[in-house]
Amino acid sequence: MLDQEGMALRAELFRLFEGPIDEPLDDDVFDSLARRIFQYQFTHNAPYAAYCRRRGRFPEDVAHWTEIPAVPTAAFKEVPLVCGDPGDAEAVFRTSGTTAGPERRGEHHILDLSVYHASLTPNFAAYLCPDGTGLPMLSLMPPVAQMVDSSLAHMISVVVDRLGGEGSGYYAAVGSGIDLEGLHGALERFTAEGTPVCLLGTTLAFVHWLDALRERGIRYALPPGSRLMDTGGSKGRRRIVQEDELRREYAERLGIPADHCVNEYGMTEMCSQFYDSVLRDRVRGRAGGVRRKVPPPWVRTRVVDPDTLAPVRPGEVGILQHFDLANLGSVMAIQTEDIGREVDGGFQVLGRAAGAPPRGCSIAMDLLLEAVEGLGR
Repeated sequence: MLDQEGMALRAELFRLFEGPIDEPLDDDVFDSLARRIFQYQFTHNAPYAAYCRRRGRFPEDVAHWTEIPAVPTAAFKEVPLVCGDPGDAEAVFRTSGTTAGPERRGEHHILDLSVYHASLTPNFAAYLCPDGTGLPMLSLMPPVAQMVDSSLAHMISVVVDRLGGEGSGYYAAVGSGIDLEGLHGALERFTAEGTPVCLLGTTLAFVHWLDALRERGIRYALPPGSRLMDTGGSKGRRRIVQEDELRREYAERLGIPADHCVNEYGMTEMCSQFYDSVLRDRVRGRAGGVRRKVPPPWVRTRVVDPDTLAPVRPGEVGILQHFDLANLGSVMAIQTEDIGREVDGGFQVLGRAAGAPPRGCSIAMDLLLEAVEGLGR
């Protein structure tokens, strides 16, 4: 549960989420709110506070949001990073399993789902439905009831429930995979009606589905205005599908042009998401620009040197740090192992760091583990 200060911060965040998605938040406003959230998290999140002390950072010494210590994503596998009792969390999102077993999965404790919902809905609508909501949302992801600890399943379920039009539904199940026949029937019906649809799923789910369509010799000419959101990549498959190749297949097999294919970049450890700007740019008459991810006003993303964690120059490649104000009940500052670069108006994700974590991330992780040991955990 949030205390009085937490409730006041939540109210400010709700006002921020309701504001214009295209209007950059003044840095002074972002800085003030970020440092207040840092103070709140330092006070209520003991492992994070211990980590900050180990790094010699205290709220009274932080003069700007860029000085707030970022936690490596690997830390979510080691200790509950939550502002209070983990048992009070309304949801616990877990990362996918690893070779170390399910006990090594990262956990993000969400104390207040209303903050998560309030941040995701306007952001999704801005980039997937810039021409208006109400399209049937067809999910290639099982419903959240079958994947209760998946942040993506939860996100898609919220989108389907709140933004989906008549005929929205789920065409996948944990035990049986994609419902090819059910999805085929739905697409045939909507095509006959001339109703555009929005398809949602992981990149791997789309690759599996496209493979099945190819084997069956099936092609769709979905109504104009149809679009899709994919997320993740094709890692884990024997055949790696490049983004450009995949978009060509979307156009060939589904009839969805590249500028209606929006890739989402999200993390279990974050409450906010990032989307390709391509569809929003097209609807707003700005087509032809570079494909990029655009942070919502309540998120700042920095590209930093993998060894020093100092910012790199614009356009240089480094690893991504995200400062997500929607992470009120956990940790706002997240150090990823994702490689990217800053571009005009946003950033591009270029992949994951190969092999061992970057040196800067490893040092930060060592400091966190030392701090947690000092707490007797």
